[in-house]
Amino acid sequence: MTRALRLGGVAHGGFVVARDEEKVVFVTGGLPGELATVEITERGKRFDRGRVVEVLEPAAGRIEPPCPIAGECGGCDWQFADQETQLDLKTAVVAEQLRRLAGIEWDGRVEAVPGGLTGWRTRLRFAVDGRGRLGFRARRSHQVIPLPEQGCLIAADPPYDEAREVAEPGQEVIVAIGTDSATSLGPRLGIGDDPVHERVLGRDFDVDADGFWQVHREAPETLTRAVLDGLDPRRGESALDLYCGVGLFAGALVDAGCDVLGVESGRRAVAQARRNVPQARFSAAPLERALHDLPGSVDLVVLDPPRKGAGASVVRAVAAAGPRAVAYVACDPSALARDLAYFAEQGYAPTSIRGFDLFPMTQHIECVAILMPQG
Repeated sequence: MTRALRLGGVAHGGFVVARDEEKVVFVTGGLPGELATVEITERGKRFDRGRVVEVLEPAAGRIEPPCPIAGECGGCDWQFADQETQLDLKTAVVAEQLRRLAGIEWDGRVEAVPGGLTGWRTRLRFAVDGRGRLGFRARRSHQVIPLPEQGCLIAADPPYDEAREVAEPGQEVIVAIGTDSATSLGPRLGIGDDPVHERVLGRDFDVDADGFWQVHREAPETLTRAVLDGLDPRRGESALDLYCGVGLFAGALVDAGCDVLGVESGRRAVAQARRNVPQARFSAAPLERALHDLPGSVDLVVLDPPRKGAGASVVRAVAAAGPRAVAYVACDPSALARDLAYFAEQGYAPTSIRGFDLFPMTQHIECVAILMPQG
């Protein structure tokens, strides 16, 4: 079933919002203001989902997608928009989430980072179809869309031949590209160095090829500098690095002269953090269960939670420690906004919120908020 619909504003998740009579339709493949033929792909009680099948009146920022599978693959949401339009869309999403969920009027703009729109992604998880071909899954589907001949446009030159050697139908192949190496991991066979070696602001890190690390080449340094600029750490201060992973921010705080305790649920990540940053202390435990073990007072806190956010109990525990500054690193603007509302209840407010386009061509955004006590 198709409809000719006028597309409205952008919504979180890579959608624009339209109305089919009185019902809301979340649409992929369109830009605000366009008139488009929309195929209704899912019916729901409160809203429908749809996708653009023909653009009747294009927006000024529309371009021809550079990847031939852009309309099928679930990885890239905005390949049909030029860079400035992508930044506009992401800025609008961050502003809307902050306004709606935290009551914050944000007048910032999502910032582009060096490297452009392609060739930036250093971590990939390829699906393998029934014929052994590498690909990605379609949006909201388990269907595997095989890679085009040119490979993945946003990938940072992965070793496709080696990845195909270990590909087995129905399995996945994880590829990680470090500062000085590339790794392909198949169902049973690894190729190249594992862990992968990274270097950020003069410090070396090891991280498993299937472990957590920022996927954009520029992300670790960009986010670390934003955290340091916002916290302005002073020698001798105490700091918590919560959801610390393999120690990226802990290393930067140690190098700034801080006494650092990191907390992370993944035991393998903590083992690597201890080797990466031997000057810091680390605890391997789910943060929600370790809150009672946190110091009673601390000068600085870095929060880098998973996509769901930190939550009210973690926010209360952080505020109870009385830090003079908190750096909140967020990969989801709605989770950030919810947690900023919790911080407001504890007397903390953001002095700055920055958004970074560390996932070009996609709907994802990374933000860094700096919070300080009010009054």
